[in-house]
Amino acid sequence: MAMDVASYSRLVGEDEEGTLKALRSHREILTDPLIAEFGGRIANTAGDSILAEFPSAVESVRCAVAIQEGMANRNRDIAENRQIWFRIGVNVGDVVPEGNDLLGDGVNVAARIEALAPVGGVCISRSARDQVRDRLELRLNDLGEVEVKNIARPVRVFGVGLSFTVAVNEVVAPKQRRQAPDSVYPSIAVLPFKNLSGDPEQEYFADGIFEDIITELSRFPDIIVIARPSAFSHKGSGKTPEEIGHKLGARYLLEGSVRKGGDKVRIAAQLVDGLTGVRIWAERYDRELADIFKVQDEITQTVVANVPTQIAIAELKMVKRKPPREMSAYDLVLRGKRHHHKYTPEDNAEALRLLDAAIESDPEYASADAWKACTLGQALGLGCGGAPGELIERNLEAVHHGLSLDENDIECHRILAEFGMYYGDWDDAELHHTKAFQLNPNDPRIIAQRGELFTKLGNPEDALVWLHKADICDPLSASGRAHLLARANLSTGNYEDALKAYKQIPKQRADYQAEMAACHSMLGQTEQSDACVERTLFTDPEFSVESYMARQKFKQAVDLDRWRDSLLATTLPR
Repeated sequence: MAMDVASYSRLVGEDEEGTLKALRSHREILTDPLIAEFGGRIANTAGDSILAEFPSAVESVRCAVAIQEGMANRNRDIAENRQIWFRIGVNVGDVVPEGNDLLGDGVNVAARIEALAPVGGVCISRSARDQVRDRLELRLNDLGEVEVKNIARPVRVFGVGLSFTVAVNEVVAPKQRRQAPDSVYPSIAVLPFKNLSGDPEQEYFADGIFEDIITELSRFPDIIVIARPSAFSHKGSGKTPEEIGHKLGARYLLEGSVRKGGDKVRIAAQLVDGLTGVRIWAERYDRELADIFKVQDEITQTVVANVPTQIAIAELKMVKRKPPREMSAYDLVLRGKRHHHKYTPEDNAEALRLLDAAIESDPEYASADAWKACTLGQALGLGCGGAPGELIERNLEAVHHGLSLDENDIECHRILAEFGMYYGDWDDAELHHTKAFQLNPNDPRIIAQRGELFTKLGNPEDALVWLHKADICDPLSASGRAHLLARANLSTGNYEDALKAYKQIPKQRADYQAEMAACHSMLGQTEQSDACVERTLFTDPEFSVESYMARQKFKQAVDLDRWRDSLLATTLPR
């Protein structure tokens, strides 16, 4: 078991004598006696840290929890800025005795895991989890795998759920700490949903949505989600959003309510600025209660898909107001994304400049490489920034470098899936999309990509299900996905629905006009088809069916032939 005092340098800098005196008191009265009580032996102490060994993983974890709960009690009447909190890591592994001290990988892993624990929290390795999960009634949160210094293989880390609240206790995924230690991600506290039904039995439904949203939001790598115990402690507190945001250190708050009436339920959710209390986004959902668990899952997915989008919009607005000298790698990526979304050659070049600056600022920030790859792909589509071969080479270099920094970067896997579809490498496309989907099945971009991939694989009916789900989850971005919905409908022969979707596309390219011409032609609408052909050739005078089909990729030859036949039914140049 490895322990360390959080913010020790700050505490000593503000009051060295008081801090050392308080730490000695905590050790004499609490930590050292508890370690002995649970059968442990202190192997080493260095300043603010303690290394102890135990004959039992169960007793070690019990001791860690007892220490943190004891510290919560001891800190209760102490000013927040003078409270002493520990981070604790527990690992089961081989050690090498050297006198009274302990060395070896088992110690190194415990120390690295301790650094990943939240303030006042406990993290344990997979080896420790396997020993305690059926013997202790503790909630263990899977935080994924993390590469630790001087250890050959990644270590699976689990956070131990505790029964008390620390004001600064935030759940931060290991890869977030590792990728961009100097950046500040937006933080959010999901508050318990209010039960407005007047039926106490519906309390579990409201609490179920609250807990599910916390779990699913934690899948988004660029958002810090405040731990459930911290958020749940404010249930029914009557405090204002600003007061709760300040107490929890949350930039954003998600509030909600549940009102049941008869066989129907109304769920309301709103995202609030934790600094000002201003509402950023709100939505109301009315559902039949035929299957209450299905409703709970559907509402969770819909809310979770919307919240990161709204936070991203708010963060982009905020970053515009920040002076350049305050830029961190995270801010640079945000600025790069803002220019990327404008989809012009000039903004594309500026986005690449900012993303390169982010990589220089933090070479281990995988998201910067991922968005650089995405922006290079956009340059390819815009026909700017260099020769196509060069752009593709730089794109692949960036995305593979990002993946080498973080094998679980969703953006990298999403982009590699796009590459697989672009080149017709279906095994690669399915592999990387499946990985991205497993990492976060709530991301509307991943849901939409699932629809695109199914269309290309020859399952357009299934594609429509996923594309409609993406629109339900993230209606604000529906127009940006309209071409995927249109092409799925075209592949199924739903030409009228395809045309409706094509008309939602904000920027009509020659390819889309040609596909609309094919839809009109298949419906026998010759005049409308010819008008689309005219617009196609106005946009791209060199357009031909042959050049268009050279760019299309479908796994099944029959789908490619059907696509070609629909275009040949128009007056487009062959």
